[in-house]
Order: sequence, then structure tokens, then C-alpha cells
Amino acid sequence: MIRPPFDRLRLSHLPLRVRLLFTGFLLVTCSGLLMAAVQILLTHGMADGKPGLSIEDIKYSYHGNRSGSKLEAMLKGAMKPMAADDVRFQLIQWARDGAPALDWSGHIEPLVQAHCGACHNGQSSLPNFLKLDVLQQAAAVDQGESYSVLTRSSHIHLFSIGFIFMFIGGIFAFAKFPHGLQSVLMVTPFLALFADTLSWWLTKLWPGFAWLTMISGVCYGLAGTIMIAVSLWQMWFTDRVGEE
Repeated sequence: MIRPPFDRLRLSHLPLRVRLLFTGFLLVTCSGLLMAAVQILLTHGMADGKPGLSIEDIKYSYHGNRSGSKLEAMLKGAMKPMAADDVRFQLIQWARDGAPALDWSGHIEPLVQAHCGACHNGQSSLPNFLKLDVLQQAAAVDQGESYSVLTRSSHIHLFSIGFIFMFIGGIFAFAKFPHGLQSVLMVTPFLALFADTLSWWLTKLWPGFAWLTMISGVCYGLAGTIMIAVSLWQMWFTDRVGEE
């Protein structure tokens, strides 16, 4: 049986300039995916106030912590070292009382300026807690991500990550690999990406779907890692037949 030309073309056969192009893309993409993982750990990974990404982090991020506010969660978690216990108690109690504007000027504002203003002052991407309305939003019961934020994040996630895996899979298509497993690896990131995005919406409605977010993220991360590693290995560490 004569195999089509596409089937006979392998990564090790490619000209040097093409291998350099593919390698640059794969290395930069791999670095970007690692930075994305770090960013997730630094944001969603602290949603429950504890280091490391867990199912509870995902629940709090998308469904929210309906038993309290984001302000309370921050003061009990990542921001706990920033203020003494009595200060944190006063801020939490103010939030539980409905964050009344009447207590702002004479009581709450000085505490916020002294313990939060160094970072939450409008000079960075962090919310400006020196503004009463911004702090009141943080003091409201945590409902998780809003539907507008989910919509924006979903279309960006699907477009950008989808293109990335299209190019990774396109390069991996020239690797020498068992055809059945190769096809599975190439399609897995797209299925997992769709499941991952869908899980955000489902978790917003019911926190039990948080496990789907975790599983889908692991699936496309693992598939991407295998495709990148195999592609790089075969481009540079197998016998090359076609040199320029």
C-alpha cells in the first residue's frame, strides 16, 4: 500500500529553517502556558485563602462563597497578615452589617487607609478600596464571577487557546507516532477546552461542577505537554534525512 506524501513527511525530515520556526513557536508557547498556570495559582489558587489550587478555589471563584463576602474571604485568607486581628474584625463586622456608608468617614476609612491603601489605591490593577463604592462591592455577599465577566473570559479563552492548540497539533501531525493515539492527543485539547469553558458556567449555577474544571484543565495540559515534547524530540534528537 502506497502511503500519501503527507504521511511520509516527518518532523526530522524538515529543513533547518522550518524546524527553527516550529521550535521557537513551541518553546514560546510552552513558556506562556507555564505562566498561565502560575497566574491561575496566584489568583484562583488563593480564592479559599490557602495556597495551591483546589476544588474549593474553583467553587469560590465561579460560584462564590455565598456564606460571606469577598472582603471577608480576603481578610481571613491572603490579606490576613496585613492587619491586626482587631482591625480585621472591625472590617469584617462592617461588611456583615451591610457595609453602611454612615460608618465610612469616621471609622472605616482610616482603617482602610492605614492597612489597605498602600496597594489598593487606584495606582495598580487592584481595586481601589479608598473609594467607598468599590469597597462596598467587595463587602457584598460573594456571588462569584459575574455573567458579563464569564462571557468575556469564555470567548477570549476559546479563541486564543483554540488557535494555540491548532498550531501545536498541526506540528505534532508530522510526528512519527501511533496514528490512533496521535489523533486522540490532537483532538483532546479542543474537547477539554470546550468542557473547561462550559464548566465555568455550570459551576456558577451549581458548585458541584467544579471537578469538571479541574479535570478538563489537566487533560488539555497533559495532551499539550506530550505533543510539544514529542515534536521537539523528533525535530532535534532523531535521525534527520532531509537537510538543506
